[in-house]
Amino acid sequence: MYLACIGVMTTRGDVVITRMSVSDARQGLTKLPERFVENPDLTAVAVERHGKPVLAVLPWALYESLAETLEILVDDAAMLAFRQSIREVDRGEASPLEDVKARLGL
Repeated sequence: MYLACIGVMTTRGDVVITRMSVSDARQGLTKLPERFVENPDLTAVAVERHGKPVLAVLPWALYESLAETLEILVDDAAMLAFRQSIREVDRGEASPLEDVKARLGL
């Protein structure tokens, strides 16, 4: 099976994408979960047709994380609250976590 790894730098560390053809993916689909376990740095598998990516396969936890992030990004109220809290932190109006826990009895 042809596998070529490439690394792309992001602000959260390295993103490692393995590329494979559609025919290799068809033959090796059942082995992909083990590939993610064997290589925890592997972020996704790009399935390519004629050298162009047409499909991405990624660990379920990463998919869920991306889906949740997208839900927040399209939620106007959540983004408004997020931006407001960033402004409060910038103005020094945030409370230390220990103080918040104490107030909540945690």
